[in-house]
Amino acid sequence: MKKLAALALVLAATTASAQEADEATVERINALLAEMQCEVDPVNIEADDGGWELDDVFCADGQYDIKLDANFEVTEKRKE
Repeated sequence: MKKLAALALVLAATTASAQEADEATVERINALLAEMQCEVDPVNIEADDGGWELDDVFCADGQYDIKLDANFEVTEKRKE
């Protein structure tokens, strides 16, 4: 039982730290990325310090990791 309880706590912590974006958020991010000539798979959008982290974003000029703040403004764009 103790192992099961410990596993439940680990799973809960993991889930809380890697929240997925809801449908409205995904749509808003996709609209922003379309203006930038980019796209991202929704599974690569994660909550990050009040904003969003976008992994493996494909743009016309290459692949990037992008961070957005809570207002959906780009705060970081790193080419991979």
